[in-house]
Amino acid sequence: MNSMPSGSPRTTPPGTVLVTGASSGFGALTVRALARAGHTVYAGIRQTATRNAPAVADLNRYATDHDVRLHAVELDVTSQESADTAVRRILAAEGRLDVVVHNAGHMVTGPAEAFTAEQPAQLYDVNVLGAQRVNRAALPHLRARGEGLLVWIGSSSTRGGCPPFLGPYFAAKAAMDALAVSYAAEVLRFGIDTAIVVPGAFTSGTHHFAHAGAPADTDRAAAYDEHYGALLAGLEERLAALIPPDADAAQVADAIVRLVAMPAGTRPLHTHVDPSRDGSEVVSAVADRIRADFFRRAGLDGLLTAGSSL
Repeated sequence: MNSMPSGSPRTTPPGTVLVTGASSGFGALTVRALARAGHTVYAGIRQTATRNAPAVADLNRYATDHDVRLHAVELDVTSQESADTAVRRILAAEGRLDVVVHNAGHMVTGPAEAFTAEQPAQLYDVNVLGAQRVNRAALPHLRARGEGLLVWIGSSSTRGGCPPFLGPYFAAKAAMDALAVSYAAEVLRFGIDTAIVVPGAFTSGTHHFAHAGAPADTDRAAAYDEHYGALLAGLEERLAALIPPDADAAQVADAIVRLVAMPAGTRPLHTHVDPSRDGSEVVSAVADRIRADFFRRAGLDGLLTAGSSL
């Protein structure tokens, strides 16, 4: 499922796009790629006037230097008020919103036991509930227009090799994927497409590992050192060794650009961008096929997306 369906060369005309978590990593790459493709792009960034002011300044320089329609908008996905305000500002400025890219997320590494219960809750708040808040802000407009696209940035860990010591992050990404799959059927009859982009373990070109959170219970974490210390310390290097030297995190942004350009109703449900080839693509293909078969047996085949109807 890495490749896009062939067929009609028609593309969707440029529109207005909101990308969450756009201060760095896949988000920063994506807003620039979408702007270069001719879209009006709003980069959802929290703390635009303080912590992320340098990222906003860099974004503005890029927009000026490349003469593209690229803007920062204050957006903290952990706040419904912030999500509502961001969408209202976009609609006031542009009169429309065509695409929402759910990219905001945070990674943690360490023994699962050593994370307090509150830590996975905080992770879910960003990676899962954040997307829910933005959907609640944006979907009334998309439903009223009868068209639109939700793009969800998942992880190959949801169904792939799933290495240890990333458990809370993987669990949140799995929850996000499940939510996205449910949304795919529920918004389809409003003319809204769903596309889940599944990156592999890119260890360069993003700050996922560098900015990863750690367990709060350091005593519990230390208890794992005797048996797993060396393995945990070298986890990023082990994953990096699986990545071909020509792998580029910008491939994820390019995949999003292609999905946005595709005609409505033709976009695949899952698109994998995984240089490490951890097997997620194979499992997703089977899972989507089984889901499609179940929908048909339940008389729900009219709710299948293009990528699930194979």
